[in-house]
Amino acid sequence: MYVQEKQLREFIADSGLISKPEFDSFAVEADKNGTSISSFLLNANKISEDDLRKVQAYILGVPFVDLKDQKVSFEVLSIVPEPIARNHNIIAYRKTNDNLEVAMLDTDDLAAIDFIQKKTGLRILPRLTDTLSLKTMLLQYQKTLKAEFGDIIKKEALSIKSIPDANSQEMSASDLKKMAEDFPVVRIVDTLLKHAIIQNASDIHIEPLENQVVVRYRVDGILQDAMILPRDVANSITARIKVLSNLKLDEKRLPQDGRFKIETSGEKVSFRVSLMPVYYGEKTVMRLLRENAKGFTLEALGIHGEALERIHSAMKQKTGMILATGPTGSGKTTTLYTVLDILNTPQVNIATIEDPVEYQMQRINQTQVKPEIGFSFSSGLRSLLRQDPDIVMVGEIRDGETASLAINAALTGHLVLSTLHTNSAAGAIPRMIDMKVEPFLIVSTINLIIAQRLVRKLTESKEKYFLSKDGVAALRKIVNLEHVRDALLAEKIVAPDMEWEKVSFFHPKATPENKDGYRGRSGIREILRVSPAIKEMVMRSATADEIHVQAAKEGMLTMLEDGIFQAAQGITTIEEVLRVITD
Repeated sequence: MYVQEKQLREFIADSGLISKPEFDSFAVEADKNGTSISSFLLNANKISEDDLRKVQAYILGVPFVDLKDQKVSFEVLSIVPEPIARNHNIIAYRKTNDNLEVAMLDTDDLAAIDFIQKKTGLRILPRLTDTLSLKTMLLQYQKTLKAEFGDIIKKEALSIKSIPDANSQEMSASDLKKMAEDFPVVRIVDTLLKHAIIQNASDIHIEPLENQVVVRYRVDGILQDAMILPRDVANSITARIKVLSNLKLDEKRLPQDGRFKIETSGEKVSFRVSLMPVYYGEKTVMRLLRENAKGFTLEALGIHGEALERIHSAMKQKTGMILATGPTGSGKTTTLYTVLDILNTPQVNIATIEDPVEYQMQRINQTQVKPEIGFSFSSGLRSLLRQDPDIVMVGEIRDGETASLAINAALTGHLVLSTLHTNSAAGAIPRMIDMKVEPFLIVSTINLIIAQRLVRKLTESKEKYFLSKDGVAALRKIVNLEHVRDALLAEKIVAPDMEWEKVSFFHPKATPENKDGYRGRSGIREILRVSPAIKEMVMRSATADEIHVQAAKEGMLTMLEDGIFQAAQGITTIEEVLRVITD
């Protein structure tokens, strides 16, 4: 929303938010720096963003609403889907006839207003609100959804009790299918999936025990109990998931893998399903893949400074390899997709071979491997290279044959991106040698190796603290604080005369909305550029540790150092970094 600077100054001066002499002093400083008075006062913590919104609302004549103590019916609240409400900071709070009043932090978010108008057919009346009001309303979503879910489970689970025990081998596929299509089962599974999506879970675990079924979600990398269901529903839920995944209903002795896709609130989500026989039935694990996820940038993934420059430099190469390494679920594929998104221009032909295709991207030719019919990474890559690609992404290098083909592709005029399971960037080189790739081929092709982990991000409600001298000394034993300090100075995050005892760190703070004080995840990485010195070390069979030391000498921020760097910025905590690095 645009407010003239002169008007804004007059209203802030008269608002009583700041004393007149102090305001005049800050106005002079703002003029010297060529910044607006609002930006200057915000940076100086003299006014809050909510105070500024109230002033702007008054000037513009936009009504300001306080929703902190209001209770909004779920019927009205759910007109705006929770993901849209959270991402666009917009809440539906009152509906009258053909009008819908929505509270927003930015009434200039025309895309959100237009989306809701098209979805509802109502006339949208934007109102300004404050951050705490918005958080209160978002918390109501969670409470209402949990209550709705609990009611469905209590109501529907009772009607499933009459279904016979499916452990009996006599049950036919038709009986199992009938069970899976029962309305109570369909309702429970649909609500369970919807709840997981809203909770932003990456995995769903459904575990049958002797007397109950435990459902757990992995949220921000941490597995947590979501709900306990009656034992009677276990077989019905498993049968329903098998129907959705097109798996064999009467096969309970062997593991099965499948996938299915749903669309909810305009978001397409693919579920990768794994079923495994266990003592009390079959355990189900589903990985959630948001297929229309887009708009990532390298900066948004937590890549910064020298590491960012190294990735951009490697992306400019027409040939060679960029490798992303780390354990399962560390965000390797997301990083490579972000690189592909930047490289995706009309002038290049990009092809991928993956298992599975995790994100669908426009103008990129994506192929899914199917080992059951002999279509593996190696056979797929061999065929893919006949499709005249400029850039190739191989989902994972798992064996010597795929490694050899990827190396040959990089040698013959292609830029190749791939992932590898190693614990560090330097560890990728011995791993490639283990797969019978000759050292001279490694140094001729690999340009860059990215190793990464994911750490949980702090919410806005966090508690500041400072390290004691003993705390700094203990931290110095496990991390090169001078290296971290140099990185902080290079990016102008701290003053040149900084002392570690005066650097702000943070602890998570629990809130009613967020019990552990974390929300979302950020990557911590080490970016190893294969320099002439490192190439020489590879040729003389240096160890991963020796290569790691040399890379650090050449300016590589290690994963642990990058973690402390982000902790010093208030993105995460030291404890979270140490938890992830030592896992």
